[in-house]
Amino acid sequence: MVAVARLLVGDHIMKCAFRLLTILGIAALAGCSNSPGATTSGSGGATSAGGTSDLGGTPRSGGTTGVAGSTSAGGATAAGGATASGGNGAGGATGAGGVTGVGGASAGGAGGASADAAAKGGATGSGGSTTAGGATGMGGSSAKGGAIGSGGTVGGATGTGGATVAGTGGAAPTKPQVVTSSQSAQWQTSTYTTVSSGTVDITVTDSTAYQTFDGFGGTFNEIGWNVLSMLTAAERDRAMTLLFDANDGAAFSLGRVPIGASDYATDRYSLNETANDYTMTNFSLDRDRQKLIPYIKAALAINSKLHLWASPWTPPTWMKTGSYTTDGKTGWDGGNMKDDAQILQAHALYLAKFVQEYGKEGITIEAIHPQNEPGYATRYPSCLWTPALFTKFIGTYLGPTFTSEKVNASIFVGTMSNSDSGMDGSIVSAVMADATAKKYIKGFGLQWGMLDNAASSPSTYQSYSLPLWATEHKCGNYPWNPGGGLPAFNADKAQNDYPYAVESWGYLKNAIAKANVTAYNAWNMVLDTAGKNIDTTRPWPQNALLTVDTSAKTLTVTPVYYVFRHFSQYVAPGAKRVATSGSSPDTVAFKNPDGSIVAVMYNSGSAAKTTTLAVGSAKVQFSVPANGFATVNYK
Repeated sequence: MVAVARLLVGDHIMKCAFRLLTILGIAALAGCSNSPGATTSGSGGATSAGGTSDLGGTPRSGGTTGVAGSTSAGGATAAGGATASGGNGAGGATGAGGVTGVGGASAGGAGGASADAAAKGGATGSGGSTTAGGATGMGGSSAKGGAIGSGGTVGGATGTGGATVAGTGGAAPTKPQVVTSSQSAQWQTSTYTTVSSGTVDITVTDSTAYQTFDGFGGTFNEIGWNVLSMLTAAERDRAMTLLFDANDGAAFSLGRVPIGASDYATDRYSLNETANDYTMTNFSLDRDRQKLIPYIKAALAINSKLHLWASPWTPPTWMKTGSYTTDGKTGWDGGNMKDDAQILQAHALYLAKFVQEYGKEGITIEAIHPQNEPGYATRYPSCLWTPALFTKFIGTYLGPTFTSEKVNASIFVGTMSNSDSGMDGSIVSAVMADATAKKYIKGFGLQWGMLDNAASSPSTYQSYSLPLWATEHKCGNYPWNPGGGLPAFNADKAQNDYPYAVESWGYLKNAIAKANVTAYNAWNMVLDTAGKNIDTTRPWPQNALLTVDTSAKTLTVTPVYYVFRHFSQYVAPGAKRVATSGSSPDTVAFKNPDGSIVAVMYNSGSAAKTTTLAVGSAKVQFSVPANGFATVNYK
């Protein structure tokens, strides 16, 4: 027994040491890549791989894309928080603390309606939060706590240790058959009942397949890591597990990285502010090494197969003209990209250098979207591009520079947002009408109004047979007070409430089932409770998946996190969206590469609904809570 205990302690120390080394950048996990994903000829277009990267490009020719490496199953979860080690079946590890509360359904308000095409989203209601218990334990790693339950507070109680249990090793834990979330009880697990008769509410027809899905993800921003750094190491690790772990979290497989400052940087900056440095001699990642790179490496420590893509909000200030003056300097916010050959070539090299220098950090950037929202001049980092200039930049400068510099990142037309006439839609049309520029394009990135338009007219993008990504989820708390059941703007803090979670269901469903997107990205994964950006004229408090109370140094999981997780933990990269029929509950379904069927649904009714789901000749029955969500995992 003593020998076994020593073996377990040594194994635990090695795992902790490896994780620490990974975060410090000593372990180069980012170079790992997964196997090619399955293809489909469905209406959403083929999922593809650009160059040697997995994101964008020609249709893949087989195989499946893994979510994460398999973990050992081993052992039971002790009340104090211990899990068995699994893997070699040598036995479990001692407990590492008790159940930590997560969650936070908030009271008040009915679900909000979707904003119109030009509006940037919305949230409704207000109110406090409740929490749910810790995540289900997983074998082969540090303790994760007990089964998910209701109640509790953020931070939870400290456990009293755990038992050593013999592990069985080998397979990853089996996901529950049914998971539900409601305003009062988030992430409740249960089972379905097989039935032979009765009225079928929803039918899944997996022989009718549409787009192949690349995955779900979110955005790495400086403010997110800044507030995470205020937590204890254990709580910070819990936050990253909630986002990226395949068994105890949302299993995010995609990550967006800003190139220079976004509107959620701690302040304005670029990676080369040396004017007229056309050769990028002074390009530097020193700023990113402070917050962004540690944030990304913490995610890679949990999911080494994370696929990363990037976009600038603004080029360096010396590449622009006519912009606003902010913090005593002209160039950060708004303005126009200069139509100058030396400048355009320098900017192409700037983006190439970004990919190359991140690669030296052990971080692979697989796709570049050349400009965030090129049709908006905002009072945070931004830059206007005309359709003609954007097209020329890709065809004459960016594409050839990536080729000559041997940069394998794919080039997307992204991230397109402004759906007004002559704006971002015209950029897409111009690029795809130009043979020189078009040959470099491996996909599209749409958000806000442009994504709404794609849901209304999906054939526009299906005709290109390229990946179509939803690149930014609408963030709520809209300064223009859009009405339609959405709340008035709160200038002090974001709502982060349950009605915003309900509203978000509509955005996800429409993008996936109507626009036929092949990937869906959240906006801010983590913010403080106020959620303000760096807009100098109209600071905009925005919702996030997780929030940090910077005074109490506590972490809260917001209701919208669970809406994302209802999809992302169960829908594996390489899954195909499949057909459904029946109108209640509202349902989106997928067939995973392993053959399992995942049905994600929302019941808008005021009472729980006993629901019968048919898959082929099989029928299963379960309950969907009132004004609540369910995910069914059928095998």
